[in-house]
Amino acid sequence: MAGFPRTELETMLQRWLAANAAAVASGDWHPLAEFYTDDAIYSWNNGPQHEFVARGKTQIRDWAFGTEMAGLDGWNYPYMRTLIDDQQGEVVGFWRQVAPTADAAGRPYEIAGTGGSWFRYAGNYKWSWQRDFFDIGNAATVFLQMAGDGTLSDVMQDRMKQGSHMPGWVKRDAFDWYSTLTGPES
Repeated sequence: MAGFPRTELETMLQRWLAANAAAVASGDWHPLAEFYTDDAIYSWNNGPQHEFVARGKTQIRDWAFGTEMAGLDGWNYPYMRTLIDDQQGEVVGFWRQVAPTADAAGRPYEIAGTGGSWFRYAGNYKWSWQRDFFDIGNAATVFLQMAGDGTLSDVMQDRMKQGSHMPGWVKRDAFDWYSTLTGPES
């Protein structure tokens, strides 16, 4: 992995954070795909059996920022902290997941635990790799609570019924994300 000038990584991160804020405001996450290389890999764990994997800018746009964000209109994902490693060319951002609706006590629903994204920078203001992390158990709990009180969107409820049949979901043994740390998956 190559190092990059810290100022370039800081500029990339500021552009990314601004684009995320715009996506929250507009509800359209698709434009974020322009921040990825054509052969980028974006993944996260979906529990003990499955991973989500998008390979390439098109799958990232259509699946990660399309089908996986469907039904989460109005949700906010504020970044709380970011760390830049200019020697490795990597960035880690820690974010929250806050719903636009409130529980019976008047507090916005929020997925507890630590959420974040680990990025590998490719230069030219593009990510080549991203791995998200969040507490899938807490996410499921919040979605079930919201469904129970009638505040979970119909689209999100349909997605939950589809489960592992969503685009990009693969069996854990079919994707070794660790191997993607050293370069493109073979």
